[in-house]
Amino acid sequence: VAAFKECKADAIIAVGGGSSMDTAKAIGIIITNPDFADVRSLEGLAPTKNHAVPTIAVPTTAGTAAEVTINYVITDVEKQRKFVCVDPNDIPDVAIIDPDMMSSMPKGLTAATGMDALTHAIEGYITKAAWELTDMFHLEAIKLISQHLRDAVANKPEGRKGMAMAQYIAGMGFSNVGLGIDHAMAHTLSAHYDTPHGVACAMLLPIAMEFNKEHTGERYREIARAMGVKNVDSMSQTEYRDAAIAAVKKLSEDVGIPTHNDRIKEEDLEVLAKDALADACYPGNPCEATKEQVIDMFRKLI
Repeated sequence: VAAFKECKADAIIAVGGGSSMDTAKAIGIIITNPDFADVRSLEGLAPTKNHAVPTIAVPTTAGTAAEVTINYVITDVEKQRKFVCVDPNDIPDVAIIDPDMMSSMPKGLTAATGMDALTHAIEGYITKAAWELTDMFHLEAIKLISQHLRDAVANKPEGRKGMAMAQYIAGMGFSNVGLGIDHAMAHTLSAHYDTPHGVACAMLLPIAMEFNKEHTGERYREIARAMGVKNVDSMSQTEYRDAAIAAVKKLSEDVGIPTHNDRIKEEDLEVLAKDALADACYPGNPCEATKEQVIDMFRKLI
């Protein structure tokens, strides 16, 4: 904010991943809404009155979709937490999605951001607010990610192109309906242990899907279908739910995502669960969770 004022700028160009674009969003909002100079005051549904300064967002990763969403995430270093700000006034005026800008991502970052996009699509598809229009975005994103993430990790042009589109349309979906407990827990992991956001989302995704499966009707059947699972229509509900979770695990394994975080300690679990349940993404989850259930989910990462 100080740098923006000092150089008397009238616009922002954000080039980078989600952190760069989220920083630009916060700066742009505070400049035009000086009553919110303390960024902590923007947590949750921010009651700002003015749109952010003109912003052009150029993502260099295929995952966060921050260039098209109403969300941004800020790390509060002092309190060891990440908090989510939700504000239609923060959406960039122009988004330039060019897969060539993503071609220099190393494999690990490609995998992590790609699995973040898959988490957006799956959580957005099963969230409480999901409806027909966002379902179209989310199912197509799941399909594209399943088809292209492995090739993107191998730095193949078609893979990069497919993931650029997938993460973008997933963003247009979840920005309108919210996310769920996976993101709430992932924000907590990242804040406490500096775990990369996409890695945290990916490690937790099968665990969160297992927790939510009894509250999703037939939606896991369509997730499994979008991920390329065959003969889903002949499966029982239990079978296609398990097949969807297995397909997510296989994709995560294929792109090298770890399954455990050895920095998590048993004595940390209560604080982690408390912070996750206070996260702005949690209310969108298709079912409620107790603190003990969230602790059990975190424990599966140890």
